[in-house]
Amino acid sequence: MNRRNWLAGAAAMAFATPAAAAARSTRPMTTPAPPIARRDPVVITQLGRTRTDEFAWMKDGNWQKVLRDPSVLKPEIRQHLEAENAYMRAVLAPTESLQETLFQEMKGRIREDDASAPEPDGDYAYLTRYAPGAQHPVHVRRPRRGGAEEVLLDEEAEAKGKAFFSVGAAGHSPDHRYYAWAADEQGSEVFRIRIRDLSTGQVLPSPVESSTGDFTFSPDSAWLFWTWRDDNGRPARIYRRPVRGTADDDVLVYTERDEGFFIGVRRSASGRFLLIPCGNQETSEVLLIPADRPTAAPVPLEPRRDGVLYDVEHWNDRFIIRTNADGAVDFKLVAAPEAAPGRAGWKDLIPHRPGVLVEGVIAFRRWMVRLEKADALNRIVIRGEDGAEHAIAFDEPAFALALDPGLEYDTDVLRFVYNSMTTPRSWVDYDMARRARTVVKTQDIPSGHDPSRYETRRLNARAADGTEVPVFVLMRKGQKLDGSAPLLLYGYGSYGISQEASFSIRALSLVDRGWIWARACVRGGSEKGWGWFLDGRRERKMNTFTDFVACAEHLHRQGYGRPQNTVAYGGSAGGLLMGAVANLRPDLFTGIIAAVPFVDALNTMSDASLPLTPPEWPEWGNPLTDPKAYDTIAAYSPYDNIAPRPYPAVLATGGLSDPRVTYWEPAKWVARLRPASTSGRPILLKMNMEAGHAGAAGRFDDLKETALEYAFALWAVENRGAS
Repeated sequence: MNRRNWLAGAAAMAFATPAAAAARSTRPMTTPAPPIARRDPVVITQLGRTRTDEFAWMKDGNWQKVLRDPSVLKPEIRQHLEAENAYMRAVLAPTESLQETLFQEMKGRIREDDASAPEPDGDYAYLTRYAPGAQHPVHVRRPRRGGAEEVLLDEEAEAKGKAFFSVGAAGHSPDHRYYAWAADEQGSEVFRIRIRDLSTGQVLPSPVESSTGDFTFSPDSAWLFWTWRDDNGRPARIYRRPVRGTADDDVLVYTERDEGFFIGVRRSASGRFLLIPCGNQETSEVLLIPADRPTAAPVPLEPRRDGVLYDVEHWNDRFIIRTNADGAVDFKLVAAPEAAPGRAGWKDLIPHRPGVLVEGVIAFRRWMVRLEKADALNRIVIRGEDGAEHAIAFDEPAFALALDPGLEYDTDVLRFVYNSMTTPRSWVDYDMARRARTVVKTQDIPSGHDPSRYETRRLNARAADGTEVPVFVLMRKGQKLDGSAPLLLYGYGSYGISQEASFSIRALSLVDRGWIWARACVRGGSEKGWGWFLDGRRERKMNTFTDFVACAEHLHRQGYGRPQNTVAYGGSAGGLLMGAVANLRPDLFTGIIAAVPFVDALNTMSDASLPLTPPEWPEWGNPLTDPKAYDTIAAYSPYDNIAPRPYPAVLATGGLSDPRVTYWEPAKWVARLRPASTSGRPILLKMNMEAGHAGAAGRFDDLKETALEYAFALWAVENRGAS
């Protein structure tokens, strides 16, 4: 495709950046030969069904150790992955200058000395800030009455000399004496927790090992509670130790016997209880430990019951419980007395309203705040102690909204974050008594951003069964809808995770080049309620894929791109979506970006040793015991449904230390997909040899990965006829 088409004519020159010239360099050179993976067929018989996996050898039998130490990866596997990386670099070599330009554009939209909005708590305000050029932030606190800033944690210093460094959680003790953080130095999500004594500045000598990164101080600041992960990467136990203790002082608090349950630990907002939530996507339970007896054994608020979900917040003298009990598909809120919190004492506070999803609750001493979602948009509802309610109104037709729980309980101020596809983020303090808003921070775009140059739209695509699927669209104002503009269509559609009409500094690099950027709210998310999620999982999973196809077709009919200039993009479970639609309708796309894609679904869900397999059987079904689940997964699993087809150009990414979507999934998929494709278009794999599921940890290194993906999208559209 030539330049004038994807720049959409002379009108685009007002938006053109230096990258427009760089895009001229995306023409293909002589394409090198791709790696040819060795075939070693393994026949798998399961529930009377048989399948063959010729690339099973790519899974290192010692994979648990590989996650913690990639250097032990078998040489043959390493050589193959390095060959794939070399091939990817060679094919995309013409885009190297474009990648750098895209990176510099995205970097230019980040304030290099950015800082978070300070979070007040007692005598201090806590925040993070970046030094110019730094990849990682510094954690600091400032006395609220004035005084010198105090450094709590310097991530940039901690990351020095390390190929990967990521802090999963950090926080101070309630008495403000200690600061703890959980760091992953491999990308495998195995965290080490360290504690600094802020009275001396010294780090205590005995870190907590093998954590999930989840921890909390007890309300009296005497104990640290944390979640331990087993060798298969699952959260399995809760431990505690004295804050100044060692591993010899560790006490087992709770062991989860169901290998399919996730667990964690936190303090209630009131500070009156420690909470241990346990559960999967269908069943849950919360265990309580009174704050005044932190060494007491945990007891369930309400024993787990199959199919009943609930979570808990403590509000003054009662518990507020969000639950799907009694057929409340979109959840309701009930209240229960502190002395008798079990289900027998539950009284409806906010009854179930079909189509209005209660997403979460925050408690303050005088207020209860809930976040609701209806028809793909959120709203905030404030409830006072007297039961009177009011909602916070917003003007834009499509926007994203998130609550910040804050650090203080006895306050009238709620903080929320507002943005839209055209409007950068604003952190707003809302006085719930006065109903007044104060903007405490606005996302700064140093290179400049004029929202009036863009527009966002909410569309509805009609699925094959008549269901209307929301689509959020971002484009330049005045964009011609004649099909000439390239289209990037993003999707996810799993676990009830919703797509939001949110601002993206990354998307602008395509939109400023005349692209249309769209988010498909397919079933499997919860954009239209929890039923939207239920209609896109297990035996109904195919709805996720056909919804995405319907969105692409609708956009094309309305002039938002054409198949020959459309690139689909999804990651993780959204990568499953990419693999499935590549098999279903390869004709709808000229390129597909599948980031850390869950594409070997049948094999993964049949391997109970993998970190996320038992916990995710409620989402996908258990093909080890259920023939119907086997057949359902086998019908859409991308790896198992590859056949001779004219596949689009594909860029798949992976991480060698990834415990969520293991490296061999994209590696096997690419190895099988490449020889099956009849289009001759490149099938590429980029394997990050020093990171995991989230990719590079530094804020700029992460942008470089996005720049590569977007350069591929531009390349795929411009060279759609190249092989």
